[in-house]
Amino acid sequence: MKIIISGGGTGGHIFPAIAVAQVLQADAGNEILFVGAEGRMEMDRVPKSGFDIIGLPVSGFQRRLTAKNLMFPIRLVYSLWKANSIVRKFKPDVVVGFGGYASGPVAKAAEWQKVPVVLQEQNSYAGVTNKLLARKAERICVAYEGMEKFFDASKILFTGNPVRKDIEGLDTIKEESHEYFGLVPNKKTILIFGGSLGAGSLNKAVRHNLQKLNNQMDLQFIWQVGSLYYDEYKSTDEAKLQNVMLLPFIERMDLAYAAADLVVCRAGALTISELCLAAKPAILVPSPNVAEDHQTKNAKSLADKGAARLLRDKDVYAELGESIISLLQEEEELEEMKMQLRRLAKPDAARKIAEEVIKVAATKM
Repeated sequence: MKIIISGGGTGGHIFPAIAVAQVLQADAGNEILFVGAEGRMEMDRVPKSGFDIIGLPVSGFQRRLTAKNLMFPIRLVYSLWKANSIVRKFKPDVVVGFGGYASGPVAKAAEWQKVPVVLQEQNSYAGVTNKLLARKAERICVAYEGMEKFFDASKILFTGNPVRKDIEGLDTIKEESHEYFGLVPNKKTILIFGGSLGAGSLNKAVRHNLQKLNNQMDLQFIWQVGSLYYDEYKSTDEAKLQNVMLLPFIERMDLAYAAADLVVCRAGALTISELCLAAKPAILVPSPNVAEDHQTKNAKSLADKGAARLLRDKDVYAELGESIISLLQEEEELEEMKMQLRRLAKPDAARKIAEEVIKVAATKM
């Protein structure tokens, strides 16, 4: 079959899409074409995963008055025209939308040309694009229960969020992870990241608390500050510490998870799914700058089950150091977290979505 996959803007949209594409291609050699937004990270990450991608000039609408908003309708109209041209030329059997700017025009073009659409919603609060497209979609794959408040219940399939297959079997690559990051074996490792682009408040909190952590425990850190913040942090005293590996982006998240004894991170949907599959205890610091505070809902869903600790963004600067120290001293709690995370994991999410995509396409052929 010929399948168009669209979406992106952040890792939370891109990596689930790649995971499903890998299953679709491996199972039956289906022909996959990605469509993303020009200048966004999918234009780099998708080709690195071995798939072709075409970019649209679409962009988001800014909530404040900016010059970009003047170009928004022009970019949108041109993106709709270009998406329509792509769909007509490629002739897909099905289009799969993962959210983000590009999936809107592509799914709309599919609708015009009577091509079935499958959507995947990663979060507990549905994104704007998916809510707009849901009425005409054949199936909507979701990761959280209760999504009928956004979508037609008859279209919903609970699949969980797809994650990269390399997150599984981490024990076998622990030694490799130490070599890759230059870590000391048998020394507790803290993995810190604020999403694919980084997080300003989390980075400030880490920098503020590093000295306290170093004074009280013998630790080492993999600290992804994000590409937006790397130049600001790379020359700091904290970045030069021997026990700190400062990175703009982590290419090998499988090795980072394998090395980690504890993770400190945001609570995006993809991150939550990866933590469950990797069974890595975490301190979750939800971003306050997301629709309907959905990251707090994500984090609370784990914390309420004893699978993670929740630390509010407003408290992270003052309390991060003590939170890390206190949790690392609670061996029983750490083991309980691992057990609960394994129970929540959805290792077959990518396959379930891929199977549904093929099923929807087959019914329309």
